[in-house]
Amino acid sequence: MIAFENVTKKYVNDQVAVKAINLEINKGEFFVLIGPSGCGKTTLLKMINRLIHLTEGTIRINGKRISDYNIHELRWNIGYVLQQIALFPHMTIEENIAVVPELKKWSKPQIQQRVRELLEMVGLEPDKYSQRKPKELSGGEQQRVGVVRALAADPEIILLDEPFSALDPISRTKLQDDLLELQQTIQKTIVFVSHDMQEALKLGDRICVMKDGEIVQIGTPHEIIQNPVNDFVREFVGIKEYGINTFHIQAVIEPIADEVYQRNRENIISSKDSLNTILQKLAYDECIGVEENGEIIGIVTRASILQYLAHDSLERGNLNG
Repeated sequence: MIAFENVTKKYVNDQVAVKAINLEINKGEFFVLIGPSGCGKTTLLKMINRLIHLTEGTIRINGKRISDYNIHELRWNIGYVLQQIALFPHMTIEENIAVVPELKKWSKPQIQQRVRELLEMVGLEPDKYSQRKPKELSGGEQQRVGVVRALAADPEIILLDEPFSALDPISRTKLQDDLLELQQTIQKTIVFVSHDMQEALKLGDRICVMKDGEIVQIGTPHEIIQNPVNDFVREFVGIKEYGINTFHIQAVIEPIADEVYQRNRENIISSKDSLNTILQKLAYDECIGVEENGEIIGIVTRASILQYLAHDSLERGNLNG
């Protein structure tokens, strides 16, 4: 779908932002680029839609070099969502979403129908929201509009550049969940930039860990957690110190509803399992049932585990400080 072949980006002072990148992102894949600030992840993302031009190498989409596409055709077929929500403040929500379809000469009824279905898709009632201005929406609602605006003309590829990092934790978690649910419906090729490993493990089908403009490791969440290639990845994942002696299932267990039980009855862990065992299973399932004495007593989700790890890491930092 998207292929990088020996892609390098240099600036005028010979500073190398990205060095000899080779990777392929599959059709319909949720692919996360992650690493510390300045590692080249946003540069790599922006080269896909030619917001940044590569210095050496080739990028192909569906086998065709991106330099061979008309620039407008290329960008109209790639949705783009920024950290800065960047809605047009003087336009209504409907007008914001309609920008690219109008450029592509869609009919007015077609555009109105598309706006309605997209707003409904992210839980925003069209009759309530379509004629509002961005300033009348919360930050989370504005970012939902930013996501559906990127989907408006039904592009094959969606690029998301740290889209949730400016939001409060509750809004961020909700939008992550919404995006996962949305992807099950739309099945787009998503390239997502993040600096947060918890977010990457939650969202990504595969994760590309970068450092100093180079790829350090590419793998599934399970592979990254279980087989980090070096100390940098191990420390970036941030879970190497956790294990059975410090972990208690009660810290992460959530109540279970009947419908959740039906969905998870074949995905079961024991209440005595170690954190490593739970992490291995959550690499493949969003949530799993917890069994004790032959009964399902609750569920563990990726979100509850990540919140536990983040809190525990903070506590350790405070103690060490």
